[in-house]
Amino acid sequence: MAVSSLMPGHLIRRLHQISSQVFAQRVKEAGFDLTPVQFAALDSLRHHPGIDQAGLAEKVAKDKATIGAVIERLEQKGLVERLINRHDKRARKLTLTEEGEAQVLALIPVVEALQREILPTLSEAEYQQFIYLAAKASGISGGGGEG
Repeated sequence: MAVSSLMPGHLIRRLHQISSQVFAQRVKEAGFDLTPVQFAALDSLRHHPGIDQAGLAEKVAKDKATIGAVIERLEQKGLVERLINRHDKRARKLTLTEEGEAQVLALIPVVEALQREILPTLSEAEYQQFIYLAAKASGISGGGGEG
């Protein structure tokens, strides 16, 4: 095995590929057409209704331009609305539509179920250790998983 294959950056990239493939397959099988970032945006909006684009970008760890494109796509799908902020007419508050709320709620069990598939060769103890270490390395306290 090449030395570069064991470098953290390579391993993280490979795990991201696996995670994205599993997510896409399971979400498609469930009858939905969403990317991991789109799901993360919808789930964040479910927990933070009325957040602005910059706040959402921070919540899902994407830059403002990327999240802008994500929101535009979700708006086209009828899952998100941009509302004028009464306190700042230039700012837009983001909120889920009824369809957006229904889709994210329907997908939560699917996304929760696929988490273990991302790391199928780990024992339960190793899986929990991975969650702990990945959360620590990411600067996220408390551990936990997300798709």
